[in-house]
Amino acid sequence: MLKLKRNLLSVALATSAMMLASAAQAQTATPADPAAKDDAKQLDSVVVRGIRRGIERSIDVKKNSTSIVEAVSAEDIGKLPDVSIAESIARLPGLAAQRVAGRAQVISVRGLSPDFSTTLLNGREMVSTGDNRSVEFDQYPSELLSGVTVYKTPDAGLVGQGLSGTIDMQTVRPLNFQDRVIAVSARGQHNSLGAAANQDAFGNRFNATYIDQFANRTWGIALGYSHSDTPIQENQVGLYEPWEQIGPTWRPGVPSGANCPSPTATDCTYFSEGIKALRRTGYQKRDALMGTLEFRPNESWTSVLDVFHTEAHQEDTANQFEVNLGNYPATIAVTGAQINDNHTFTGGTVANLYPLVRGMYNDRKDKIDAFGWNNRFNIGAVKLDADVSWSRAKRNELSLENNTQLASPALDTLNLQYHSDDFSQLDPTRDYSDPTKLFVTNTIYGSGYGKVPRVVDELKSYRLTANIPGPQSWAWIKDFDVGINYADREKEKHQPEANINLGPQGPVTIPADLQYGLVDLGFAGVGLIPSWNVPGVVSRFMTFDPSETAAGYLVAKAWTVDEKITTTFAKANIDTQWGNVPVRGNVGVQVQHVDQSSTGNVFDGSRPAGQQIVPYTRGKTYTDVLPSLNLAFSLPDDQTVRVALAKQVARPRIDELRASRDFGVDQSKVPAVPGASGGNPELDPWKANAFDISYEKYFGTKAYVAAAYFYKDLTTYIYSQKVDGYDFSDLLQGYVVPPGGTTPQSTGTFTAPFNGKGGKMQGLELTASLPLNLFTPVLDGFGIVASATFNDSNITIPPDDSNVSSVGSAPIALPGLSKRVYNFTAYYEKSGFEARINQRRRSDFIGEIGNFNGNRTLRYVVGENITDAQVSYTFGDESSLKGMTLLLQANNLTNESYRTYAGTKDRPLENIEWGRTYLVGVSYKF
Repeated sequence: MLKLKRNLLSVALATSAMMLASAAQAQTATPADPAAKDDAKQLDSVVVRGIRRGIERSIDVKKNSTSIVEAVSAEDIGKLPDVSIAESIARLPGLAAQRVAGRAQVISVRGLSPDFSTTLLNGREMVSTGDNRSVEFDQYPSELLSGVTVYKTPDAGLVGQGLSGTIDMQTVRPLNFQDRVIAVSARGQHNSLGAAANQDAFGNRFNATYIDQFANRTWGIALGYSHSDTPIQENQVGLYEPWEQIGPTWRPGVPSGANCPSPTATDCTYFSEGIKALRRTGYQKRDALMGTLEFRPNESWTSVLDVFHTEAHQEDTANQFEVNLGNYPATIAVTGAQINDNHTFTGGTVANLYPLVRGMYNDRKDKIDAFGWNNRFNIGAVKLDADVSWSRAKRNELSLENNTQLASPALDTLNLQYHSDDFSQLDPTRDYSDPTKLFVTNTIYGSGYGKVPRVVDELKSYRLTANIPGPQSWAWIKDFDVGINYADREKEKHQPEANINLGPQGPVTIPADLQYGLVDLGFAGVGLIPSWNVPGVVSRFMTFDPSETAAGYLVAKAWTVDEKITTTFAKANIDTQWGNVPVRGNVGVQVQHVDQSSTGNVFDGSRPAGQQIVPYTRGKTYTDVLPSLNLAFSLPDDQTVRVALAKQVARPRIDELRASRDFGVDQSKVPAVPGASGGNPELDPWKANAFDISYEKYFGTKAYVAAAYFYKDLTTYIYSQKVDGYDFSDLLQGYVVPPGGTTPQSTGTFTAPFNGKGGKMQGLELTASLPLNLFTPVLDGFGIVASATFNDSNITIPPDDSNVSSVGSAPIALPGLSKRVYNFTAYYEKSGFEARINQRRRSDFIGEIGNFNGNRTLRYVVGENITDAQVSYTFGDESSLKGMTLLLQANNLTNESYRTYAGTKDRPLENIEWGRTYLVGVSYKF
């Protein structure tokens, strides 16, 4: 670790030296005297449009910040090029996106999972429709945002800061505009997978923005609306988890070592108990509104009212061919078994199988509302800022499935071939395309299953801050910021579930009026299978009564978590000179007082019937003191060196704070021993001591190169542990000893998230944003934006029981950590014509997904290489079409698949394709 640390520092220093050399060479293309620079800047303010405008605004934000930040700015109103802000953020140095349903959704900052960052909207912390804190960024249309700033180092005045970073999304301020602005755009889109399957592959997207000023510019208003209708197209092959070591007689025909299964055996064959192939189709519709009312009657008072609303509706149906490779309903027989050098079963012919054809339906509705009112007052030299905000997120979901099979007995033989870089093949012998021969019946997985998850997340916050000038005798202190923020957050999760049972008519084929037609699973070797109206089948032929308490395993899935956080801070803002070097920055301290609690239910199967569900509330209070220092040294030739030191925290995952748990008493022991598993409302946050250093060379606001190194010492980490000697006295109150039993002891084993050992992590970030005319006028209009991030950590996490099936039983690396992340954009912009191509890459990482049970699961994810491209033309002032832009865009050009695996890549879990997306559109700005 120390050797790598020295190597990273050496690379950073060497890279900085090379950048200085290239900077010196490139400076010859810039104006030589201050007057020329001023003229150039004035000229740019007139002619710079398109992508260069967005780049220069972002550079300006980075250059003027006292912290180490990254920024993305819209090149014009409504013209960030992405469907959601997630894709735009994912292009920033040190950031990476994880795709869900083909869309970039959650963001990792500096190799840490989304749990470690915090998301703000106009400086206010936001709620989430997910089960935890991490914001699902695909809820936020890029057209309604003017920019995003990512704070990689905190300062004491940044309320709601994260440990890895703080992502602040911003909407426009109408009084910052000189004139009225009206902008509209419309785009049509097409998905390549839908075209290949002759299914609906078309979608649309349009938005409108209105900005104006009134009453001698004392009032300003901004309104925005965005709509998108995106087709969902998905091909998938997945294998069951876990990949298990099989004994010599478990699966006849599959060779295995005599000592298997055994962790010490070296010749065990690894085998997956099942495989499935599916085709998913549907849509996601999203509508969002933004409104800002700004009032500035004089220089002493500014009042801004912000509202934001977004709602999304996703509906899709998946049609799946699936087969269990265990001994069901008869002992399987494998011939021609193929075992690779890593002792992994990779193919063969398997007989005595009973496949099923499954229909799965999902209907999800998300809604986020946010309100903020800010008032700024200048009282003499003192500036006061009062802010009140509220946000609420709701998610309602319905998941249903039907299971059909050929009439028994109808055993089949499948030819299997597993691939780690393509779709695995499962070629059946029988024909499954005739819906009149498939019966909704009780399969190995029952006749069906359903879930009705719902989430409500509400946050209220009040903040009061003051900026006070420093004493004139203190030359190095410009002023002070002091303040207090109170946040009250409540998140509630429910997940009623139940079997979907056949009605009194018994097994039934699905009639023609509920059939949709045939779906082609030829990509997996299956061929054609039927598709049908899943909710219609449930309504007509089945019964479904979801509950949170009908079975013991359901009880712990419902919970409420409350957090009341009071944050006070004091910060001294530095503006001085050390010798001949100007120094900006801040030093301060933030104090967080947290009162956290959770209410849930405990299921105690050892109690008498009717008394097995016990309401339960636990929590704790604590205080964290978080000092921070940011210094920016302005060196000659527009160079900046930044240094930052901070103590940082990240609040625990909300689902890990839940009080609900499964509890029981083992009466087979004397005395009886209690035990439980579940959440832990008494968790402390993740904590880290952080050091950052950054070198940046600027060319005005046109370009820059930078090298940054960060180091974090995580003093604690949260992971699932089995703790012996845990005191269960509170849950044993009222416990009734069963006949023949013994009074239980008060302590036992509790499996839950606990604070444990942390570790080190570090990284190097290299960035360059360069218009190529800095080097030669021949390349005027061309430019590149490139970054490379190298992360490393010695933190290992023992996976808990729920994750063993996904990542194995050995310690795993940090979730979300890609050791290498690259972003590259090449563009050309001149005379209204604009072209850009972007590629974002990340190496393998451990990702977080929701499994069938709706629980968090960790899986190894193959690194991705996503390529997007765009060309457009904007008509100039001399044209009668002035203000119009024509656009052609393509996303995921190479149809990059999403792949997961179990431990090693020759043991695949999922291979998913979502297709390429093509967009054509027009926009108009008045």
